[in-house]
Amino acid sequence: MLDILIVEDDPASRTALAEWLARQGMTCRTACDLASARLALVDDAPDLALIDLELPDGSGLQLLSVLGELPETDVVMISGKTTVETAIEALRLGARDFLTKPVALPRLTEILKRFSVTATRRHELRRVREELQEAGRFGDIVGVSPAMRRIYGAIERVAPTDETVFVIGPTGTGKELVAAMLHRLSLRASGPFVALNCGSVSASLIESELFGHERGSFTGAHRLHQGVFERAQGGTLFLDEVTEMPPDMQVRLLRVLESGKLTRVGGSGEIELDVRIVASTNRDPHDAVESGVLRQDLLYRLHVFPLRLPPLSERGGDIRLLAESFLRELNEEMQTGKTFSPAALQALEAWSWPGNVRELRNVVRRAWIMSGEVVDVGDVMLGDAAAGKAPPGPDFVLRAGTSIESAEKQLIEATLVYVDGDKRKAAGLLGISLKTLYTRLGLYAAGAG
Repeated sequence: MLDILIVEDDPASRTALAEWLARQGMTCRTACDLASARLALVDDAPDLALIDLELPDGSGLQLLSVLGELPETDVVMISGKTTVETAIEALRLGARDFLTKPVALPRLTEILKRFSVTATRRHELRRVREELQEAGRFGDIVGVSPAMRRIYGAIERVAPTDETVFVIGPTGTGKELVAAMLHRLSLRASGPFVALNCGSVSASLIESELFGHERGSFTGAHRLHQGVFERAQGGTLFLDEVTEMPPDMQVRLLRVLESGKLTRVGGSGEIELDVRIVASTNRDPHDAVESGVLRQDLLYRLHVFPLRLPPLSERGGDIRLLAESFLRELNEEMQTGKTFSPAALQALEAWSWPGNVRELRNVVRRAWIMSGEVVDVGDVMLGDAAAGKAPPGPDFVLRAGTSIESAEKQLIEATLVYVDGDKRKAAGLLGISLKTLYTRLGLYAAGAG
């Protein structure tokens, strides 16, 4: 639904246009001259302004300088005395279109449809920016680090275009979330978002999964099947891990991308496509070409707008934000109220995260299972800890020549400090029983006495 400001001095024309727009489901405000229009713009910027060229107190073109400071408002000029020069001047000053009186309603309907799409995108982008400011989320992507803010800026720039985007990043960095966000902020957002992991489909089935097949085209083809390209018509197709696609399929994929048409397996007719492509890989694409797993001509076709995602280790303070977000999701799902201890968060932030965001999500899920009301450092299993070994804690220094007994005492005491005195967790980290820990502590106490 568009919020529209009508600036028209003729009462009958103004009322008739406002009533017609209201019947189309639009929200309308009206103004009869430049002065009242300026007041209306101060109150709230509309999505679309329909402005009469000739007004009692001046030219409607004078409003274009005011509206130029309102990037969220599109402008259509209306006039009964249009000249080519006037239309060109209006477009030069920022108007998006020009209508002549009497207004042709089919033409106005086309304009409303077009601007409704762009207005919806602007509203969505505004919501996303507000959410980033308030909660550190850009849609479903969590993070406020400089590295991620650069990604968000790139998404905003390329999303409203139809250009192919190639998302490059290590496994677990959130490539599908980025693809979904590109779709959400695109002019195709009302269309489907279809994802295909090219490495998860067998070589014998990937042609059918991509391009579809006709009934009876091969054994077991009992009905017509639409491939992902057809299912994504009018929307976005995400080809995840495209470098895992067999080379012969890469040839056919390239042909479809270049022609904008496909033929189903077993079919003869061509199907016109209207699909925006987002592809991804966890490899360096140029290395993939050199190793023979990606065709160079396909790389050129996909590499229109490369978007390189940073590993989690390069994302600064996002680790804490992500961990708390994952724990909050689990709490909401399971109706619990668990929180992280400071030591647990410190351990998470100290880890190198070779598995990136996916690894962090899994670690938080395991910690939620293992913990009580507070997720503590002993619940956070990292790296070797997931296989029963201790996660890394803060370093402490031992002098060469320190006795084994003294070194053991210092290690136990440092570990107890690390887990805020929780003896059960300390014993787990040290790989000893709770009884053994109590025995050692008793000996240290006796020695001190």
